[in-house]
Amino acid sequence: MEINGVCEPEFAPVRDAFEANFAEGLELGASAAVTVDGEFVVDIWAGDADTGGAPWQRDTIVNVYSTTKTMAAICMLMLADRDELEFDAPVARYWPEFAANGKEDVLVSHVMSHTAGLPGFDPPITVEQLYDLEAAAANLAAQAPWWAPGTASGYHPVTQGTLLGEILYRATGRRMAEWFRTEVAQPLGADFWMSLPASEDHRVSDLVSPATPQTLTVGGKEVDVDELAVRAFLSVHSTGDEPATREWRAAELPASGGFGNARSVARIHAALACGGALSGVRLLSEAGARRALEEQTDGIDQVFGMRLRHGLGFGLQIGDLSFAAGQMFWGGLGGSVAVIDLDTRASVAYVMNRMAPDALGDPRGTRIIQAALASL
Repeated sequence: MEINGVCEPEFAPVRDAFEANFAEGLELGASAAVTVDGEFVVDIWAGDADTGGAPWQRDTIVNVYSTTKTMAAICMLMLADRDELEFDAPVARYWPEFAANGKEDVLVSHVMSHTAGLPGFDPPITVEQLYDLEAAAANLAAQAPWWAPGTASGYHPVTQGTLLGEILYRATGRRMAEWFRTEVAQPLGADFWMSLPASEDHRVSDLVSPATPQTLTVGGKEVDVDELAVRAFLSVHSTGDEPATREWRAAELPASGGFGNARSVARIHAALACGGALSGVRLLSEAGARRALEEQTDGIDQVFGMRLRHGLGFGLQIGDLSFAAGQMFWGGLGGSVAVIDLDTRASVAYVMNRMAPDALGDPRGTRIIQAALASL
């Protein structure tokens, strides 16, 4: 397997881990990147962009599912840093209709940390309904929370994006996909899209889904169909083939619909790692960047059934995997994952197209993240 790109000698373990994923038959195509002080010390890619053998190129991009949530979080952190949003304010301050059905005390910080009690749509909706931003937001505004908001986390797979997108819209009058493009991606020259134009379709890699499981698997444990996890994950009726459609790519889906590669994810995250500024572009103050590390909740997640420690928009610990004081992480369905280290001013990202069957138990990104952090 030919590994393309660059890797500084002291980060050779990252390349070795990346190569091992292919050698063990775990990959089809993938990319990995590491930045230190905003400069790339690793920027590699390899494999195929589709099952027909087309090579993964330097500019290949792919749907990264929930790694998109990190981009939505950055938008919200920037708004707060500009005093256009308060995390401790009720969501209803910006979105009055949201106060219905006992949600008047749900805070913006609850949405940022998956403690809002709205992990799924009830009743479930179709993907086409998800594309209708106003209708999807109205659905959640009318819902009652599934548990007392702020008392526990419960991963919001899709609804967090709808909630954050609507809060940003109510606060700014602009839709998040456009706000992110003009305020974040374009200034940084980062090839990440929250709404992908048709002109970029030729660069998109096909996602290869695992065989359809009979049960949902989370962290090596099969989840019963009646459990809250299934209700949350399946509250949007989908086939899993949607990322190949123009409708999904064009839609604004801040929780799951972003397209990019490891380079673009790591570059945007490098701005946070470097105290809010990168390449002469300041997204937010250093204090504003470090707010992401402020612990919001620490306990057994109602959806994942394991310990999750949340900051504002990022994870600080999952299960037994704990990160250092200045580090935070997030990942996406299928295996994409990223870590930001504000103390060493480093960012690490891994993006792939062959999806893992376990929502949390994929070793590929973990070994790359561990190799990168050990090399710092």
